[in-house]
Amino acid sequence: MKTLCLFSLAWLAASAGENVVLSNGFRIHADSHATDGALVRLQTQQGAIAIPAGLVVGFEQDDYSPAPDLPRPEPAPSPSDSPKLTPQELVTRAANRAGLPPAIVHSVARAESGYRPDAVSPKGAIGLMQLMPDTAAALYADPKDPGQNAEAGAQYLRQLLDRYYGDPHQVSKAVAAYNAGPAAVDKYNGVPPYPETVEYVNRVLQQYEKEQKKKPASDN
Repeated sequence: MKTLCLFSLAWLAASAGENVVLSNGFRIHADSHATDGALVRLQTQQGAIAIPAGLVVGFEQDDYSPAPDLPRPEPAPSPSDSPKLTPQELVTRAANRAGLPPAIVHSVARAESGYRPDAVSPKGAIGLMQLMPDTAAALYADPKDPGQNAEAGAQYLRQLLDRYYGDPHQVSKAVAAYNAGPAAVDKYNGVPPYPETVEYVNRVLQQYEKEQKKKPASDN
């Protein structure tokens, strides 16, 4: 199975605060951070994020601030306040907020539900990112809200990619864990030999390759 790498892609949010630089090239925008033993806890507009301290290589101060003579901008709408966004736009936004290349999140969303917010699997997975209720609850998301569903799915995928950071099969393992669960991936030290999961991983990675070949301006 061909292994794809995310290391060379970076994300940078244009808002005040600081940018946390990770060893894989990603940058995560945060309002503040605190070191707690082996973890660095980040406070972001989407909530608190804990990442291994070993992944952090530095912090960059973001000196951006709005012009003083201009009125303060309205706060960004929450996922539930954005009914006009298409499912594809919700996925792109969620990917950017999670610090992931939109192509990988779009590939998962397409494979999971075909971007259908009302999709429900026989096992009970809900929405366009097909979140199980317990996974959604752990991420404080309402899986029936398309915006929150996309945000939680992207965050969960980010957690899985971080889990297998440094592994030569990082992406395929993370995608397999999204489908079959991390326990199954860890048990087999790779993609579990389940026909459904093998087919799913191949489909996501093939779509990911197609997404990467599109023009940079196109995230869908």
